[in-house]
Amino acid sequence: MSTQSTAGIDDTGTTDHPSRSDGFVRGASELFGGPLGDHAVALDRPAGREGRFWTAARIVLALVCLTLALHWVQKSPCQDGAWQNNVQYTRMCYTDVLALYYAEGLNEGKVPYADHPVEYPVLTGYFMGALGLPVHALGVHDPGINQGRWFYNANALVLGALAVATVAVLLNLRRRRPWDAAMFALAPALLLTATVNWDLLAVGLAAFGLLAWARRRPAVAGVLLGLAGAAKMWPLFLLGPILVLGLRAGRLRAALTATGAGLVALVVVNLPVAIPYRDSWSRFFDLNTTRPIDWGTLWYIGRYLDGKISPSTPGDLGPFEWLNAHVSTLNWVSYLLFGLACVGVVALALFAPRRPRLAQLAFLVVAAFLIFSKVWSQQFVLWLLPLAVLARPRWGAFLAWQVAEVCYFVAFYGELLGAATSRPVFPEGVFVLAASLRLITVAVLCGFVIRDILRPERDAVRGTYADDPDGGVLDGADDVSWLPRPRGVGGRPQPEPVTA
Repeated sequence: MSTQSTAGIDDTGTTDHPSRSDGFVRGASELFGGPLGDHAVALDRPAGREGRFWTAARIVLALVCLTLALHWVQKSPCQDGAWQNNVQYTRMCYTDVLALYYAEGLNEGKVPYADHPVEYPVLTGYFMGALGLPVHALGVHDPGINQGRWFYNANALVLGALAVATVAVLLNLRRRRPWDAAMFALAPALLLTATVNWDLLAVGLAAFGLLAWARRRPAVAGVLLGLAGAAKMWPLFLLGPILVLGLRAGRLRAALTATGAGLVALVVVNLPVAIPYRDSWSRFFDLNTTRPIDWGTLWYIGRYLDGKISPSTPGDLGPFEWLNAHVSTLNWVSYLLFGLACVGVVALALFAPRRPRLAQLAFLVVAAFLIFSKVWSQQFVLWLLPLAVLARPRWGAFLAWQVAEVCYFVAFYGELLGAATSRPVFPEGVFVLAASLRLITVAVLCGFVIRDILRPERDAVRGTYADDPDGGVLDGADDVSWLPRPRGVGGRPQPEPVTA
């Protein structure tokens, strides 16, 4: 029988130590004296109980602050907005936040959607306006300030706070496993992409949505996920796993409550723009519908291979090049592949020997969307970071993925610089290789998550918790009786048979 708090989050029991439980960390720790000793576990006790300030949670929070500070330094060459001699590419410090302050007319006091169409969902547009218009007003009052720098730093401050809040949520969800959150806090991808765009707005809202679900507040969870979906579309995909797991666990009412609240929140946030400024509101959808194959995607790799595997005669198009020329077909093929992946996730959720954890399915769905999407921007890695931490907190494969993301980041800026100067920095094959490594490492992570679902005894989180600490009403629930399943397997561990 599982031990859980009334809030739905298991916070009792022993604390996990990666240097003891994680094979990769245990091996790496031999370089620094070996796994954590018995006396060091005092770090994991609440500060008030043993008088020590630097608990594991506080160390992790300090680490994410350090990562964000280093990110700010890495972006500092671009903060003045005077991007001469392609400094934004040579220093790899480009950020949409600064570029779009001018491109979206915020520097002229234009109100998003009302005065200028915005290429992002409405909550991101609201966020841009909420920070950009006061900066413009300040610049009118004091022409001596650099408005772009002020706008970037205001965004960096708020987005950084959301990143810290996301780490706090991860710590709350994994009170027995506080060091898992260090995977997010120390992620190279966070250091490199935190303020490339406004993705941390959706990440932070989605994290709080998952926390609300874990605390058995489905309506609040739905509202937060709906708001996150109004900033970037991907958090809406998390409602699918909630519905399917709710069906398997017989908790469909709570799942429908969350889904309904999410859709209502999404509509309420969109209506003030969609009705009076329909053309501006629809720009996001128009751009995504007409956009061809973007850099670094599965389809981009395919286009490169078109010419390498079967060179065509002039006028002939390979299959991927043909798709790029017929964007509507490309859209449908992409949607179809993502839909088939979702069908596979549903089958896994319903027929796995033990009900999967919510984070596992959420990671698989979002990863499938990125793998088959025709757009995979550099900062989209932030979508997967917290889900990867919750779904599979193992350092080995996670670090391999992060190395691949760093390689892609460098190759991507080489590609940008080459396009800007008409002088290639790397051979095209280097960029395609980096994109392939990124795709492969994400796919490998998906494979490991699927293996943990099919063999739950290998699930690191279930080695610490009885069932699903993120599951809320699903945590510890039995499966519905009509689902076929192996004898003795349900939503929670079954007692061992008593023998005479």
